[in-house]
Amino acid sequence: MRMNVSAGPAGVDLRPLSARSVVLSLLLGTHPPRLPVKDLLRLVEPFGVGGSALRAALSRMTAAGDLRRTGDAVYGLSDRLLARQRRQDEAVRPRTRAWHGDWEMLIVTATGRGPAERAELRTCLARLRLAELREGVWLRPANLARPLPGDVLDLTEPCTARPSRPAPELAAHLWPLTAWADTARALLAHEAEARRAPDRLTLFAAAVRHLLTDPVLPPQLLPADWPGDDLRTAYASYRAELGDPAGERAG
Repeated sequence: MRMNVSAGPAGVDLRPLSARSVVLSLLLGTHPPRLPVKDLLRLVEPFGVGGSALRAALSRMTAAGDLRRTGDAVYGLSDRLLARQRRQDEAVRPRTRAWHGDWEMLIVTATGRGPAERAELRTCLARLRLAELREGVWLRPANLARPLPGDVLDLTEPCTARPSRPAPELAAHLWPLTAWADTARALLAHEAEARRAPDRLTLFAAAVRHLLTDPVLPPQLLPADWPGDDLRTAYASYRAELGDPAGERAG
């Protein structure tokens, strides 16, 4: 079952949400990410998901390894989706540090890997908010306070660089900053008009997907009126609007 939602503005990907997507959106925004069925039944109802659709979705998601069921019919995210929740939390609240002009550079040194392994590494480097300057050379300003995973370090050689190209020009070359900002502004404009619960959940699911692609550059490398913080603030307000189901249960 997919819910009907209002059409989004041009350039905004407002995908209709299935019962599975509603459950995942709620659990990904819940800390800790586990809820009993009785709470899920109450929470999904405003989004047009009935009891039979919810139970069918929970059964399929458990069989697929998306969820784990514990005692008393409590469902929580699997390890794979816990990693996704951590990425989502980082997208909403990225940890940064002062930037003094250095760039973080990773040079891919591993050889003899197949297409699937190469694609997996590229995906991982993009999730770390690095951009590919040329094949095998990834970089970004050194303003993120986050460690590099061990499996990435096993396949790359990290170093610090000071490119000769002007930093704002290089950033604009590596990331589609204007297009990203246009989409973020469209999401913010649509948020002001979205009133129905399904529309708002769909909108903010799209907002989180978009925040995952924010390069989180130092302010001096961003175009004027960059909307990244505004979109994060809007999402945080929406989470407060939904409340914390786990917190309600604990109280």
